[in-house]
Amino acid sequence: MLTNLYIENIAVIEKCNIDFTRGLNVLTGETGAGKSIVIDAINAVLGKRSSRGIIRSGAEAAFVSATFEELSPLVLKKLSSMGYEAEDGTLILSRELNTAGKNTCRVNSRPATVAALKEIGEYLINIHGQNDNLELMNPALHIVYIDALADMGEKLSAYRRLYRELRAVEEELNAAETDEAERLRKIDLLSFQIAEIEDADVTVGEYDALTDERSALQNREKIQKELMRARIALDGDGDADGVLRMTDDAASSVMNASRYLNALEGTADRLSSALYELQEISRELESAMDDIDADPGRLEEIEERLDLLYRLRHKYGDGEEEILAYLENSKNELKALNDYAFNREQLQKRKEQLYRDAYNSAKEISQIRQQVCEDFRTSVEREMAFLLMPHVRLEIQREEVELNSRGIDRLEFLISTNPGEEPKPVSKIASGGELSRMMLAIKTVLSRADFVETLIFDEIDTGISGSAADRVGKKLSQLSADRQVLCVTHQAQIAAFADNHLFISKSVRDERTYTQVDPLDDEGRVQELARIVGGEGITDSALNHARQLLDAARK
Repeated sequence: MLTNLYIENIAVIEKCNIDFTRGLNVLTGETGAGKSIVIDAINAVLGKRSSRGIIRSGAEAAFVSATFEELSPLVLKKLSSMGYEAEDGTLILSRELNTAGKNTCRVNSRPATVAALKEIGEYLINIHGQNDNLELMNPALHIVYIDALADMGEKLSAYRRLYRELRAVEEELNAAETDEAERLRKIDLLSFQIAEIEDADVTVGEYDALTDERSALQNREKIQKELMRARIALDGDGDADGVLRMTDDAASSVMNASRYLNALEGTADRLSSALYELQEISRELESAMDDIDADPGRLEEIEERLDLLYRLRHKYGDGEEEILAYLENSKNELKALNDYAFNREQLQKRKEQLYRDAYNSAKEISQIRQQVCEDFRTSVEREMAFLLMPHVRLEIQREEVELNSRGIDRLEFLISTNPGEEPKPVSKIASGGELSRMMLAIKTVLSRADFVETLIFDEIDTGISGSAADRVGKKLSQLSADRQVLCVTHQAQIAAFADNHLFISKSVRDERTYTQVDPLDDEGRVQELARIVGGEGITDSALNHARQLLDAARK
């Protein structure tokens, strides 16, 4: 559950530290005091979209952190799967947003992303705001409530994998329906390109090797001159002995000396080895001189080959590896085009099989939904009766539609609020207050399957007053017996049920607005309830009424 919320430099809140408890936490205060800002701060730390506009005027950055304790096994498992740990069973999420739009997020002091906060937040808090009532006006969203109660997550995921694969095959099949002339044109082009590359007989490393050989041939005279000087140095000429002759003489002399001085045997061997190495070098130089003079037309052949490779590299890839890869891909594409009829037939068979599998999966999901719909209908009617709408009749109209991301069902809630009236679409019947109570009834029913520990209701009392507000307060109190509930309200009847009543107030100092949040004791609660009931001029009658509300809520 959420135990602490720290807010800094968000809108009119400069610094604020709020402690929450188990049970029902109620936030009240004057209009504009900052109740919605607290919800905005919670949304921000849960990774929801937040703009730089929430940063307090004059501040460089806004910061919010939320502390959660008594984490459920599901939350702990989620954290572990993401590489985080809850130290001593405590989780702290934080987010800083600066004026440059940069976010700095942390999970228990470890760096995180906004997406990570959002992913974790979905396991911690469920926020119901005023705009959520509009979901009831949109029939396309009604199916979401049924799926939530049916715990359809895994089955829907399995179905959607089939559905996505079906759509991919359909798109591939549609793409294959190309104009025959275009297909033949592409076959001709690929055939030419394949033949051109294959005729060139490209080998990896060829271009670099030919470039080196061309450089050698272009500098043949310089190379020959230097090689000749090296040969003379090794072999000598008519005027002087070369290194080979002198090394041979030295080796023979040391060999003779070693007969009388054993210590020179190793030296003699080394001179012999050096002689052999120099002789091998001399032969290599002779071979190199012969090779460079071998074929006077070789340079022209190399130029022609390099020109061909250059043109191929320009057309098919920067390097022999890329050219050969292009060749392989072109062969595969040509095969696919030539096997067009066969491939299309296989795709069609795959499409038909996927459709059967997806439809059967959707049919199974639909049957589960139909079973859940009856339980949902009766449960919501029972909850709405408790909320002083005893004559409500709820029907769930089902229509089978074409396969889509949610299966084959289209569901719509029809409602009758008065005896003798036929159920009609919610958008044509329900008033604001009725929508609020209906949504609370639905949330109450869905809470049975909801794994989230904390529920937040932001001004759920829209259009509600009097005894209906009293029933809403009782219902929120009942919900808070099993999980933590936070509620922003303008109704004294609802606030009276609070286990922890937080008062949000604002003040102006030096032409700046400041908001603070304070927990109320018993007397503070009486004063706040009296203010809500009677306005700024608190009378004895309002105070007595406030005490009566508190006494009634505690019974």
